[in-house]
Amino acid sequence: MRIDWALLAISPPGWGGLLLRGLVTTLEIAVGGYLLGLLIGIGGAFGKLYGGAVSRDLLECYTTIVRAVPELVLIVLIYYAGTDLLNRVMAALGYAAVNINGLAAGILVIGVVQGAYSTEVLRGAIRAVPYGEIEAARAFGMPSALALRRITLPAMIPHAISGLANLWMIATKDTALLAVVGFTELTMATREAGGATKAYFLFFCAAGMLYLLVTLISNQVFNAIERRARRGMPKV
Repeated sequence: MRIDWALLAISPPGWGGLLLRGLVTTLEIAVGGYLLGLLIGIGGAFGKLYGGAVSRDLLECYTTIVRAVPELVLIVLIYYAGTDLLNRVMAALGYAAVNINGLAAGILVIGVVQGAYSTEVLRGAIRAVPYGEIEAARAFGMPSALALRRITLPAMIPHAISGLANLWMIATKDTALLAVVGFTELTMATREAGGATKAYFLFFCAAGMLYLLVTLISNQVFNAIERRARRGMPKV
């Protein structure tokens, strides 16, 4: 079977532009969800380590449930049930129903899923910091906030980079699951292009190459960050 590579042309009537727009949307969701998950993870890690009994139990339930339930189920549940719950609350308060932006909903869904994993990655990284360094900071009269900024955070980053890099890769791939709720990212755009042209093999290979390109570039970026974070440390 002859493959018409002109179908991938960037300008109309090619479908390359649609795939690239889908890639941009995928990256927007992945970056937004990853950063939101990182913020949740920071709060969750410190809450688990230094919070009260109630906060630790609530965070334990959150991380356990999110990591136990498949991402696809969570995405459908949060996307539809979360929207319905919000509109019910708005109606109870006397406000009109809210039409949630698809991009914001996608970022929220990915962020909630990422937050559970980030919590455990960062919690493990904090626990990897030698306690003697923290005791030394306290012995010198360093306030807790200053010790966190100058001792804990710089010392935990080398231990967290690998896990956070993996979470970024997961975030880029989890965006494909948003296609089940009708959100047009790279995978959904590929399905549309394949359905219109029947050249499924061509377009899904092109989409796979775009995902691979994102992964290769991301690896280089995280490797550079890890080298900088580990400067001065013995090689293992």
